[in-house]
Amino acid sequence: MSTITTPEVMDVRLIPPPQRHMRIFAAYESLPVGGSFELHNDHDPVPLHHQFQELWPDLFGWEYLERGPELFRVRISRKSAGKSCCGCCSG
Repeated sequence: MSTITTPEVMDVRLIPPPQRHMRIFAAYESLPVGGSFELHNDHDPVPLHHQFQELWPDLFGWEYLERGPELFRVRISRKSAGKSCCGCCSG
């Protein structure tokens, strides 16, 4: 049985552009709740952030550690899904 290990730092500058988001998503999905990794990029990953919001709303953390101009560092973390109810009963 093989296991996927999530890197502490994922430097996407070293990954061919067509493969970047796929690998970032795989790294995120392999995180345990509360786990995180640091993303390094040569530009602000705003489109990636929007994709995370669409795929995992309220289930990820996004913290800028460095905002360019040459290096952007973002800590991406996995949050708990929390309650499974709709919240309409305030329960």
